[in-house]
Amino acid sequence: MPEQSHKNKDYDDIIDLPHHISARHPQMPMDERAAQFSPFAALTGYKDIIQETSRYTSEEIELSESSKEVLDRQLQIALNQPKPRSHITLTYFVPDERKSGGSYQTIHGVIHSLDSYHRILLLEDGRKIPIASITAISGLPSDWDLDISG
Repeated sequence: MPEQSHKNKDYDDIIDLPHHISARHPQMPMDERAAQFSPFAALTGYKDIIQETSRYTSEEIELSESSKEVLDRQLQIALNQPKPRSHITLTYFVPDERKSGGSYQTIHGVIHSLDSYHRILLLEDGRKIPIASITAISGLPSDWDLDISG
């Protein structure tokens, strides 16, 4: 205990003085002052790398020849519909730009045309879908729907 009372005596001359406020320098806002003590990322970009690595991708499913034939017939039916064409639903594979695999997307739209040279389906809203990546077509008139499970 004697040491503690000795420490208090060291500051007896200033302990009761008011806090100094500079006349030259404006006081730092509290949020900026708090930011000085916030944690920092020692490894810049490490968090992004971890998130990218943990992001899930799917492998592309290889369709059987019979499934490809059914999809081709469905596509021909959709293209031969009289205009205005009805909305259809397409499911297709989108390769991931950063790592192997990708994801399956399902979209709704109206077919505008087929670019047979580039093998791309053009929708009326401007989207372009590679024909080779299409895995399902639905929304055709009910008497024209075909089952590709077989």
